[in-house]
Amino acid sequence: MIEKLEIEYERAILIGLVTQNQNEEKARDYLDELEFLTYTAGGEVIKRFIQKMQKPNPKTFIGTGKLEEVRAYVEANDIGTVIFDDELSPGQQKNIEKILNTKIIDRTNLILDIFAQRAQTSYASTQVELAQYEYLLPRLAGMWTHLERQRGGIGMRGPGETEIETDRRIVRDRIALLKEKLKTIDKQMSVQRGNRGALVRVALVGYTNVGKSTLMNVISKSEVFAENKLFATLDTTVRKVVIGNLPFLLTDTVGFIRKLPTQLVESFKSTLDEVREADLLLHVVDISHPNFEDHIASVHQTLVEIGGKDKPMLMVFNKIDTYKAEKLEEDDLITEKTNAHNTLEDWKNTWMSKVNGDAVFISATEKENLTELREKVYEWVRRIHVKRFPYNSFLYPDFSEEM
Repeated sequence: MIEKLEIEYERAILIGLVTQNQNEEKARDYLDELEFLTYTAGGEVIKRFIQKMQKPNPKTFIGTGKLEEVRAYVEANDIGTVIFDDELSPGQQKNIEKILNTKIIDRTNLILDIFAQRAQTSYASTQVELAQYEYLLPRLAGMWTHLERQRGGIGMRGPGETEIETDRRIVRDRIALLKEKLKTIDKQMSVQRGNRGALVRVALVGYTNVGKSTLMNVISKSEVFAENKLFATLDTTVRKVVIGNLPFLLTDTVGFIRKLPTQLVESFKSTLDEVREADLLLHVVDISHPNFEDHIASVHQTLVEIGGKDKPMLMVFNKIDTYKAEKLEEDDLITEKTNAHNTLEDWKNTWMSKVNGDAVFISATEKENLTELREKVYEWVRRIHVKRFPYNSFLYPDFSEEM
């Protein structure tokens, strides 16, 4: 008889803040996302703590009273990891560790850990390692305070340098080495992109876990890894696709997320070159998520940061098969209608007018409305191709019966 393997998850608690810049609804939404991140990283969330403060405590992030409450819970419930929803300063992390006497992780560290788990290729691993070292450098003193003493003994007398300074120098050297390595790979990838010829380039962008890889598989009829976890794929995948008789290149890119660590934006810039060099962006959105409009805003902000905001864009609202509107009874005079009560038809009318009709509503898993998506993509790719090669226009009619 084969014994079933049980996965052991790290027991964790989450800590978030309600501040003047972040109301309770948004704080709970961020913690929902943080819980999914924790699960993706291999943790099990046992409890959440939320505190209302004007702004984070500069020494301990949350108030000392709340921290004492957390400490009591950690000790009583065998909690191995405490995860904070915002990036902690090195000082805050050091102070909290002294009080709680357990592993302390912030949102940035958690995302970096997931990226480290998910990196498959040498390129992705190098990018993640660089981001991790840049995050680690200012925290060295807090992590290895026992090394902050002068070396002694034969040959070690005199000014010398403390062990912590040696560690910092080693990390700085490693960062410089990784940056050089990435430069070399970037040049190679740039040459590869240049060798793809004059085909129109289409890039899938969107929040993490919206179904980009699933859509990639459906459109390109390929097998790209797709999973219902955050950051299922980190490596850029490029496939040649033909719709009608019109060929183009389709690229799947790393998913975006709110509060994306700056280290990751910096080290993944070369991967995001695929977005910058694309002729058309397919912005995939999970319409079944209650805060999908926040996700759209977050993706747009990231596109601004990487220089891709002015690209032609087609909005692709995915997962219509799982969308459910909250019911508003006709005789309910108390409940005010909100976005949660919108039907799919309401959202279609809203977004079609917002983006001048450049939107399509589909289900990649159930293959709903894929014909409409293909027609829209064909129209866009044809427009770009004909503008680039006017003499080829007769090859690609406005509408292809093959679609």
